[in-house]
Amino acid sequence: MPAMNIRPSAAIRQNYNEIADLCRKTAEPVFLTKNGRGRYAIVDMEEYEKTKAIIKLMGELSKGEQSGKEKGWTDFAEVEKMLGVTNG
Repeated sequence: MPAMNIRPSAAIRQNYNEIADLCRKTAEPVFLTKNGRGRYAIVDMEEYEKTKAIIKLMGELSKGEQSGKEKGWTDFAEVEKMLGVTNG
């Protein structure tokens, strides 16, 4: 696990380039503190978008699992038939 990048919130004004480089190089968030307590997390936009996509996917998978538990599962052969895929 990489070391956490923790900076005071005033550092964003003073060290923008350093913080931006940390986000790009490590693909890890840089945590900013205010009055010595964790307050913000700065992440590279690409990493943020990936995280959002993963959260959305996990939510959809959870819905599918719940549906399978409530309504029953569809057999793989039936899915192939519904999709017009032949086994061959």
